[in-house]
Amino acid sequence: MRKLASALALLCGAWMAMPALADIADDLNQVRRKGCGKQPGVSQPLRTSKDLETVAREWSKGGRLRDAMARGDYRFTNSASMHVEGSIDRKALIDFLQANYCETITNASFKEIGVYQKRDGLWIVVATPFAAPDVKDAAQVSKEVLSLVNTARSKARKCGRKQFAAVPPLTLSAVLSRAALAHSQDMANKSFFEHRGSDGSMVGERATRVGYKWRGVGENIANGAETAQAVVEMWLKSPGHCENIMAPGFTEMGIAFAVNRKSDAGIYWTQVFARPQ
Repeated sequence: MRKLASALALLCGAWMAMPALADIADDLNQVRRKGCGKQPGVSQPLRTSKDLETVAREWSKGGRLRDAMARGDYRFTNSASMHVEGSIDRKALIDFLQANYCETITNASFKEIGVYQKRDGLWIVVATPFAAPDVKDAAQVSKEVLSLVNTARSKARKCGRKQFAAVPPLTLSAVLSRAALAHSQDMANKSFFEHRGSDGSMVGERATRVGYKWRGVGENIANGAETAQAVVEMWLKSPGHCENIMAPGFTEMGIAFAVNRKSDAGIYWTQVFARPQ
């Protein structure tokens, strides 16, 4: 996961009460909308998050933001932080944050904000929350992956140093998708990432277990990707995975993902290729 860490700021002034937390979030969203410095405005405001407020409170106890995220049980793909110490009025506070954290405030990838105040200290965390697809959308996600894979196969492509000609489209196999799901769930539940299953099985064995009779079989795995587009892009950028996608010997494909927010990667994908007997 990529973390955008902001430096700790110390701001001192005459004694005044800190602005209300809701006011701070609203003011930062106004800066975000208008833009600041050389940064353009962002139309999407930051959503106030109770979970991120918990993270901000945990961070105020000391230590790294990443550790506070873990203690607050907040899974994220990107984050940044702002810290102010010292009493200051509302306008001066926002002016200071705007001057020192403009790029963070106007980063369009951030979606949520959490603010915590303790005495004259203020801890602000912004983040892009982990947003894996829902299991109920698995069928639609499978169709999207199939479409993206077949679009890739429809054009000549270079995978690493190997050149591949355009190849016919694959068809989606429900049986192969069961084999893919078994391995994705195994990885997610046991928090590991490799082709060999926790029981020692490889893709051919798993395909056979679900009743698929194959002449040739292959497998791609991925973790961390939150969308069909993201996972296919990852595979196409990897020579070995790209070769599987472009292999002319495969005619069918299975695809599945499994989510476990407490696992190392959060989401695990398996793509199984085969040619039936």
